[in-house]
This record gives sequence, C-alpha cells and structure tokens, in this order.
Amino acid sequence: MKKILVLFVVALFAAGMAFAGGAQDSDTVTIGAIFPLSGGVAFYGNESRDGALLAIEEINAAGGLLGKKLALLSEDDEGDAAKAVNALTKLTTRNKVSFIIGSSTSGPTQAMSTLAQRNKVILISPSATNENVTKAGDYVFRACFIDPFQGVVGADFAYGTLRSRRAAILYDAGADYNTGLADSFRKQFRAVGGQIVADEAYQTGDVDFNAQITRIRAANPDVVYLPNYYNDVSLQAKQLRDQRVTCALVGGDGWDSLTDNAGDEILNGFWSSGFASDTTDPKGVAFVKAFQTRFNRPASQFAALGYDTMMLVIDGIKAAGSFDPSVVKNAMAKLSGTYVTGNIRFDSDRNPIKGAAILEIVKQNGKLVNTYKTTVNPN
Repeated sequence: MKKILVLFVVALFAAGMAFAGGAQDSDTVTIGAIFPLSGGVAFYGNESRDGALLAIEEINAAGGLLGKKLALLSEDDEGDAAKAVNALTKLTTRNKVSFIIGSSTSGPTQAMSTLAQRNKVILISPSATNENVTKAGDYVFRACFIDPFQGVVGADFAYGTLRSRRAAILYDAGADYNTGLADSFRKQFRAVGGQIVADEAYQTGDVDFNAQITRIRAANPDVVYLPNYYNDVSLQAKQLRDQRVTCALVGGDGWDSLTDNAGDEILNGFWSSGFASDTTDPKGVAFVKAFQTRFNRPASQFAALGYDTMMLVIDGIKAAGSFDPSVVKNAMAKLSGTYVTGNIRFDSDRNPIKGAAILEIVKQNGKLVNTYKTTVNPN
C-alpha cells in the first residue's frame, strides 16, 4: 500500500511538472501576457490582449507554430509596477513561460524588464514608450515608438503643420510616460524656433487643473501639449475650454479612446498614434476587419500593437526554428518586415524604427472620431 501511495505521489508530481512546463511537455506553447485589465488604463490592456489573442487564433487556425499550438495566459497588473513584477514572477516560475508580452504603460514594464533579463525570458511591450524600458538587456523589446520620437513628432507637427509658435505644456509629473513626452516636446519645440510660454505640472490622481489652466490662459499659447492619458485629458480639455482656451490641443498615444470618454471640447485635437484605423494599407485593412468580426468593436492602435507584438514573437520563433528564448531573441533583433502598424525593424536597443500617424479628432454624423491626418517618419 505504501509503495502504491509513493507511486501515486510521484505521478502527481510528474503531472504537475508537465503542466507547469507547458511548451516543453505538451503540444501547446503558452505565451504570457501582463496587462492592466482593470483600473484607470484598462482600455489599453484589454485592447492589446485581444489583439494578441487574435494573432494566436489565426496562427492556430493555420496549423500552429513549429508543430505546436499556442495559448495565451493573461495576468492583470492593474497598471501597478509591483503587481506587474508579481505577475511576471508567477508566469515564469509557476507556469514556466519563456515569452511574455506586456505591459501597456512604461512604469510596470520597466519594473519587469530587469527581472525578465535576469531570468532570460523575452519581454516585449506593445506600448511602453519610455526610452529606458529596453535598456535592461537583450531579452527586452517593444513594438511601439519611444517617447523622445513621439515628443519630437508632436513638436514638429505643432510648429510645422499647425504653425504654432507659442506652446503651453500640462503634464503629470509623477509618471514616466508623461514626463518623457513633455521633455522631448519641450526640447524640440524650442529647437525648431518655438517658445514654451507655460510649463505646468500636476500629480497623478489630480482632477482639478484650473489653477494651472489659469496660468496657461494668461500666457496666451497657440497650442497646448497634453502628453497625458485619456482619462486626465478628458478633464483637462473640458477645463481648458471652460476657461476659453480655444487653441489646438496636441498629445500622444495615451489619448486613445478619448473620443469615447469626452465631448466636443476635444475638437481641434491632434495626437500621435501607432496606428490609424481608417488605414488603406491592405494588411491594416484585413486586421481591422478581422478584429471587428472577432470582438464586435473597432480596432484601436493598442489592439493593432498587441497583434503586432505577438506576431513579432511568432516571427522570431519561426526565424529561429526554436522555442529557446536565447536563440529567439537574436532572431527577433534581426527581423525586418511589414506589419499591421507599418514597416518594423529594430535598432541596437531593440526599439522599432517606424513612423507615427497623426490623428485628428473630428465630428462625423454627430459622433467624435479619429481621422488620419499625416505620418511622420524617423530621420
């Protein structure tokens, strides 16, 4: 009886190890996903997760990858750095995943990057734009442009296309993403000949910006740069317009979903995006149609970036002919091709070299929508 019990325990242990090993011991390879699926920026995370899921479903429907099916195991970091690190630890130790996509914002992603590098797990973010994210090492990638480029794009667009000469900035001083965009916009706008007439900061969680806006109004800018997330921008735009600041508003990709969370106060607003849903590019058109069919809602840039992030991992595995992350990372670094969000190749820090679309918020048939304005490409 004791011998039978021992054998039973050993069998259970072996089964547990097989389950934890995932890719090594079954016909399914599990890829981890860490996103803010709840909380203030949940829109970003859910969109990217669903974009990645669509990519996996398409690969599986086409026969799989290197003879195996793919599965996505998602964790919610709630936009919190500590929770993102805990999620990565769980996925790598308990679930034994070797590839993780996430997170949506820079703080949680950067918090995970050192641990991913130390554990030799590939981490690739769809939308973490802070330039320091990939500096942890050669296992860390991203699918989006970086903050300096996005800030430069905003400044060049404001100065060159909008003919603005006097800019005000209102940004969250407590967030890496916001300060990164503000810094690069400030430097570039001055470099091209513009003047920063008001430079106002606030703290994460603030909802009353009237004191800062009073000073902005007194400075009489012809553009206000708002490098903030959509939930803050919806309040800021309303308070700006209430104080009769009627000039153009410009921001970054954190504005995605703003049209669903604000009113006419965001008209005459422009923002840099990784994707334009009204694209005419065949690959982009096919993705928009497939996403709408699968999830019964329009595709955002975060959905497109989530899809491309997963496809970059998949293409890296294909190129390597292996699921070994130490081999795949080298293959990924050499990728160069056409994806939903444009042509992508990586620089030496594993940041994609790609353009940014400028979208304008307009009203069509009584509804606020984002329309493609222009594309700004890297030098």
